[in-house]
Formats: sequence, C-alpha cells, structure tokens
Amino acid sequence: MSLGHTVGLLTHPDKEWEAIRKDSESLRKLYFGHILVLALIPAAAGFYGTTQVGWQIGDGQIIRLTSGSALQLSALFYAAMLAGIYIIGRFIDFFAATYEVRDDNPKGIILAAYTATPVFLLGVIAAYPNVWVNMAVGLVAVAYSVYLLYEGMPILMKIPEGRGFMFASSVLTVGLVMFVGLLAISVVIWSMGVGPVYVNG
Repeated sequence: MSLGHTVGLLTHPDKEWEAIRKDSESLRKLYFGHILVLALIPAAAGFYGTTQVGWQIGDGQIIRLTSGSALQLSALFYAAMLAGIYIIGRFIDFFAATYEVRDDNPKGIILAAYTATPVFLLGVIAAYPNVWVNMAVGLVAVAYSVYLLYEGMPILMKIPEGRGFMFASSVLTVGLVMFVGLLAISVVIWSMGVGPVYVNG
C-alpha cells in the first residue's frame, strides 16, 4: 500500500526510494492510496483551524472564517495540491529524456507525490493558525521535501547523482514558478468574489 512508504521516507529515505522504485505501482493506486488521503490533512486542518481556533493579530480580536468560506477555500487548496502534484509529475516525465532517463514506465508523478509527503503530513499544523508557528513548521516541511527530491531523483530515475542533482534543481525551479503562479491565480480568484469571509469574536 502507498501509505506504507510514508514512515520509511521519514526514517530511511534512501532505502525507501529503492523500495518505491521496485514497487512499480499504478497511478490509480498512488492517487487513491497516498495522494488523495494525505492531501486531505492540510486541507482539513486548515478548515478546522480557521473556523474553530482562529488567529490573532497582536492584541486584537480572534479572527475566524465562516464555515462556508473556509470550506470553499479548503476545497480550492485541496484541488490546487492535487493539480500541482500532477503538473510537476508530468514535467518530470517530459524532461526525463533530457537527462537520459531510460525507463519505459514514467515515474514523475510518483516522485512528485512522495516528495510532497512531509508537506502533507506537517500540514496538520494548520489546525493551529499561528503565523510564526506555521511558517517555522512549513519551512521544515519544505526543506525536508527538497531533501527527498534530491535524494530520490537519482534512485528512482536510475541516473548518476550528478545528473540527478541537475534534474532535481530543474524540478525545484518549476515548483517555485508554480508557487508564484498559484499566488497570482489566488489574487484573481479573490477579485472575483471567492475570498475569505470573516467572523469576529
């Protein structure tokens, strides 16, 4: 089962990447056994945190979102995570030939999905929407995801470490560009009226 690799990626990533490479699991199994499940963690935590806990700016009032608004934004965030995994995965497959990857079974989405595992898991911190705590934990999650990307690329793609480093750097660049693009899309969506609706108190 896909979730069985989760602990291994956190404790012994090099061995787990080898196990993932040998699994040859289908994309259907990957989505239903790993991506769809883990991506729910930050989305659900964000919904709970913004509606039940709320956040505070300085000594001001505690601010919460209405349930309808939070549900809408959580659903959009969930969809964005799923789309992001798919797009980055397809980018990896598209450019695999450039880095002389010789594999008849594309593994881009598999690499993208398992690399994002720390972000999915530590997304549970969104249940406590404190800006500084969320930023600190988020940085740790992103840093470990980047580590998994550089560690897993040469193993999963069966290419030399030097070539894997360059490939992973390209993927990281695309990920950063996508992040900026998502921010721009968010601004457009908010301008269309699909923004947060606050409840004070």
